[in-house]
Amino acid sequence: MNGVGTLKIDNARFILTVDAERRIIRDGTIVVRDGRIAEVGKARDLDSVPADRVINASEMVITPGMINGHAHISYAHATRGIFPDTLGPDYLPNVFRLQSELDEEAEYCASLLAIVEMLKGGTTCFMDPGSTKFLDACMDAYERSGCRVIVGTHVTDKPNPVNLPQYETEEAVSIMENTIREYDHRLNDRVRAWAMPFDASYSTDDMLIAAKRLADEYGTGLTLHQINAPATVEESLKAHGMRPVEYLDTLGILGENVLLSHVIGVDDAEMDVMARTGATTVMCPSQTLKQATGITRIGKLPELLERGISVGLGTDAPNNSNLMETMRAMYLVAVLYKDGRQDMSMIPPETALELATIGGAAAFGMADEIGSIQVGKKADLVLFDTRRPEWRTLFNPLNNLVYNADGRSVHTVIVDGRVVVENYKPTFVDEWGLIQQLQAIGEAVLIKTGVSFPSRWPVV
Repeated sequence: MNGVGTLKIDNARFILTVDAERRIIRDGTIVVRDGRIAEVGKARDLDSVPADRVINASEMVITPGMINGHAHISYAHATRGIFPDTLGPDYLPNVFRLQSELDEEAEYCASLLAIVEMLKGGTTCFMDPGSTKFLDACMDAYERSGCRVIVGTHVTDKPNPVNLPQYETEEAVSIMENTIREYDHRLNDRVRAWAMPFDASYSTDDMLIAAKRLADEYGTGLTLHQINAPATVEESLKAHGMRPVEYLDTLGILGENVLLSHVIGVDDAEMDVMARTGATTVMCPSQTLKQATGITRIGKLPELLERGISVGLGTDAPNNSNLMETMRAMYLVAVLYKDGRQDMSMIPPETALELATIGGAAAFGMADEIGSIQVGKKADLVLFDTRRPEWRTLFNPLNNLVYNADGRSVHTVIVDGRVVVENYKPTFVDEWGLIQQLQAIGEAVLIKTGVSFPSRWPVV
């Protein structure tokens, strides 16, 4: 089944539609035609609908595909897990030093394994925020896997401490424009391309303004890292007399097609600016927890949501959060703010699921296409096997999904009507063969660069 013809997902125990009414359909069936959802309803009402293929979804819970709003996928898997916690911010120069040694084959393999991991965990759409060097090679990974992805080429035109190339402003703008022209709307529209300045702190005003112009002219988006670390805020106050997001607003950078990633250190005035301009955001709880940047102390997710700002979830890179599973991010936001605010009403499971699905779609400007199970939307679906101990006993499937389950129970994944994970296994690659290939690549890169962080415990 490749998104053509009729696919029937029959007799699911529950369908969590996340539609406008937030319906949970018991004993439900979904009919997919030519990659889009054609019918959703009670199994008994759709029993006579013919299909080219029928998937028996009894004892399954079906959700929309999860959305990872910020995931650097192209390099970390090659040397994943090597950085000690004590390395702190010095890990970034090492990250890009290691990445500089990856060739097309290595980046293709790293990207494909990251996609396998995400799909097997129920993530069907993600944003790689500009760190892929060999997009032509990785397009083959996107096509082969069937994933949905937003890509770009991150650029800087100011000195930076993380070993990123520094371009002249005109060249940086040209790189972003060429990437959008070359890759936007590829692979049956499963690939989108955005303008991607790496970080406002490493960008001139002229480059940021030009990036927004490109996003507007090409009808696409713009994203940049916007952590608002204390040093960044202090620098902005000193240079401009205002905080970073407020300054972006004075430049005319913000808008509905602009996504600011991380935004841990925003204050009320900056959130008000985001709400007024329609800017969206993605928060990465697993990354900020591991790197101790303050999500439980200064994170403002409840306040962002109160202002009506579209918020999605991300994981960041597999070498700073070390995981790629959107479901774990969903669980974390459902519990972190309860404890941080000492208020159990914070971020209920319903909101957590929205953030992982329709919220992420809205942050991408794609809520009319993905993020919920509704007639006419693209058929990005996840089937969870509830015949497992972590799902039982089963009365409220939403609570079980957010608080009990994780990616281990993802049985089947469908993107654009194509089955890409079936019976827990990817349908498009020899997973173990790919792992072995990437292990060899990673070992060679570490030898070549001499990068090494010995284990704190003796390896004998």
